Amino acid sequence: MFKNKKEVQMVKQMYPEGTVVELDYMDDPQAPPSGTKGTIEYVDDIGQIHVRWENGSGLAINTDVDSFHKI
Repeated sequence: MFKNKKEVQMVKQMYPEGTVVELDYMDDPQAPPSGTKGTIEYVDDIGQIHVRWENGSGLAINTDVDSFHKI
């Protein structure tokens, strides 16, 4: 499901660059393991959160299906 501009702006405000997060669950076969920490790089124009994961992965968080929390 795509977010509208207002929803994307809210995600950008909630998760600015540099915010540290921990992954609870990601719906992707190549996902980092649960518990992996990472630093937010940016939120794109469809509301996906791009993270530099501590294990080197670069998969983005889809807030509609993935679960994570701020540290």
